[in-house]
This record gives sequence, C-alpha cells and structure tokens, in this order.
Amino acid sequence: MSTTGASADPLAALGFLPGVADSVESVRKSVDRVYGHRVMRRRSNEITSEAALRGARGTAALSGADWALEEVRRRSDFSGDGEARTMGAALRLTAEAGQLLSIWRQSPLRVLARLHLVAAAEGEERVGRPRQEGEPVDEPLIGLALPSAAEAHGRLEGLSELIIAGGSAPALVTAAVVHGELLALRPFTSHNGLIARTAERIVLVGSGLDPKSVCPAEVGHAELGREAYLEALEGYVSGTPEGVAAWIAHCGRAVGLGARESTAVCEALQRGAA
Repeated sequence: MSTTGASADPLAALGFLPGVADSVESVRKSVDRVYGHRVMRRRSNEITSEAALRGARGTAALSGADWALEEVRRRSDFSGDGEARTMGAALRLTAEAGQLLSIWRQSPLRVLARLHLVAAAEGEERVGRPRQEGEPVDEPLIGLALPSAAEAHGRLEGLSELIIAGGSAPALVTAAVVHGELLALRPFTSHNGLIARTAERIVLVGSGLDPKSVCPAEVGHAELGREAYLEALEGYVSGTPEGVAAWIAHCGRAVGLGARESTAVCEALQRGAA
C-alpha cells in the first residue's frame, strides 16, 4: 500500500493522486443514478437481491468459474467440481457480507477470518485464520510474488488499524485499497480473490456509498476482464502513485459498471420485462 509523507490519514492522502478525484465523482454520479430511479423507491429489495446474484456470478468468474447468470439462478447444488464449489463459495460470501457490516469497523480481521471460514465451508485447521509460514496458497489465477506470512500478518494489522481509526478517505479509495491489499497479500491459504472482492463490497455498503448494495463492483470487474484486472493490480502492487491511482480508477470503473447493471434491471422491471 502506497502512502505519501507522514500523513496521519494515508488513505485520505491517496484521494489526492492524479485522477482519483475524478473517479470518485464519477462513481458518485453512477450510484446516485441508480438510487434516483423510480423503481428503487418501490422495489429496492428486488434490486438488491438481483445485484447480489449478479455480483456472485461476477466474482466467481474472476476466480475461474465463469457461468451464465441463468445457470447460477437455476442451480441449487454447488458441491460438485471445482467450478461449482467456487460458485457456491461466491454465493455464500455474498449472503454473509450483509451480516458483517456492523463488525467490520470494529474488527476487520475478525470479519476476514469469518469470510474465509464461509468460503471454505470446511473445518480444516488452516481455515478461518491467516496462513502460517510454509503453508501453500491456492490462488493460481494471481501470479504475483507471494509475500511471506510475517509480512502478510504485519500489513494486515496495519490495514486493520487504518480501518478502525476511520478517516476522511472517500469510500472508493478505502474499498480499492482493502481489495488491493488482500489480493497482494493473499493472507489465507485459499479463496483470497473472493474474499478481497467481498471486502470491497462491505466497504462500499458500510461507508454509505451504496447502503442497499445495488452497485455490485464484482459485475464490473468481470466485465472489464481478468487481464485488465491483473494489470491494474500489478500497478497497485508496484506502489507507485501512478499505479495506485490506476488501480483505484479501475475499481471505480467496476463500481460504475455495477451501477449500470442495476440501472438496467430497474428499467427492465419498469417495463415489466423482468
């Protein structure tokens, strides 16, 4: 995570990187457009449910389970092969995220451990806690160098302290940094990508930017594609101001595309087509 100078609020400092303010403003306009739609005033629960389903499909696609939306909607058993288990984990995490909002600001590490437990859905000793030195990490789609367990623990603690302290950083900046750090660190032995994107959702919802969770960034990340996702992540991991700003902008575009998706759902409902 890149910080500048000795700022007491390094996340807020990232908001002054070139182009970040424009990304923040663009996201705000996209979110406001959804919340201002007339359908949201009458059927917001339906929009939230649909956004959750589409968000789960999107995050699973980035983790290697790229299923059609109707297949996700139709299926009830996700205990089969690796793709099915990935999709099941994505659906469970999406459902769990809303239950953890009140805990996040007080104990983000507890929330992350819970997310790993939910994603893994098994009682192995390595589940529900950060990895230890020498333990392998199953995250084949992210080819970045893996930090040591000690470094991962230290940076997780630092991230947790920043979240608990709060600050004036825009929600998009905080969400992007949480997402980027978790992908860079891969602190658990599995499901780190799914957990990182769920944590991004928790920040966006808990911050008040998207309180009804109707702007699924996961949809946008999937639409932008894995190649662009990993390229932007490399920029974040580089720690350069340009790289970090590009990652934040990428996350902003993903939120905007998620908002566009839910706007389309609103319009379909208004026409009586869904």
